[in-house]
Amino acid sequence: MDQLTITFLGLGVMGYPMAGHLAKAGHAVTVYNRSAAKAQKWVNEYSGSAADTPAQAAKNADIVCICVGNDDDVRSVVYGEDGALAGMKQDAILIDHTTTSALLAEELNLACQTHGLHFIDAPVSGGQAGAENGQLTIMCGGDQQTFDKASIAMNAYAKQIQLMGVAGQGQRCKMVNQICIAGVLQGLSEALMLAEASNLDISQVVNTLQHGAAGSWQMANRLATMAKDEFDFGFAIDWMRKDLGIALDEAKQHSLDLTMTHEVDQHYAKLQQQGLGRMDTSVLVKAIKQSSQAE
Repeated sequence: MDQLTITFLGLGVMGYPMAGHLAKAGHAVTVYNRSAAKAQKWVNEYSGSAADTPAQAAKNADIVCICVGNDDDVRSVVYGEDGALAGMKQDAILIDHTTTSALLAEELNLACQTHGLHFIDAPVSGGQAGAENGQLTIMCGGDQQTFDKASIAMNAYAKQIQLMGVAGQGQRCKMVNQICIAGVLQGLSEALMLAEASNLDISQVVNTLQHGAAGSWQMANRLATMAKDEFDFGFAIDWMRKDLGIALDEAKQHSLDLTMTHEVDQHYAKLQQQGLGRMDTSVLVKAIKQSSQAE
């Protein structure tokens, strides 16, 4: 693998292990995090280096990766005198792994072009476990030449990387991904209700159905914990609502009414009101059970 000088901005539950995989792969990695203590912890663990600002971190980097919370968080580390664009060298690549709007991806692509840089929007799927195990699925938008070079870095933490088209198409593919997850969880929630009412053994249900047409990652990894009423882990519904909101906004631009997606989003809104915003998305089953009992 080619060795690159790489900057990683954002050391949350996803970014921390992703940056670690880059260091393990032999790349020279500099990190930045809003919490300097978190950045220093990463340096102590992986023997890279840390910087005080995104601009300082991005200096001399071949590739700058971002993995933060939302559109505004991305802008906060990209723009301004302390932002990544101010420190990046000519022809460097900016990779945004944050799940954002496609409009932001297009905006960043233009900003990079103005600065003599290249851009790839590259949202990921696979959750914290996928990041820790280096098994993420990455959906990308950008040009082929930039994608080919960016893939040298992304291969360190991915099991699947696909160029979907021009800038923004990676984010649009991630929207499709989140809608699929929402639908599967809604189906699993209703299926679990019937299985429990019918006195089926849930472990047997999972072990049997996951090998057939109904099988999915969500069934294999979430149905049993849903049955045990365990949700204090995984991908929080606060983030899922952010993602579904992006998908619903995109749908409006195409005059599409995504009925199921809107319904699941509203279920999650009610769960947030109950103080469950940090629970895993599979907590959807609680809202669906509540809705069924109300009827």
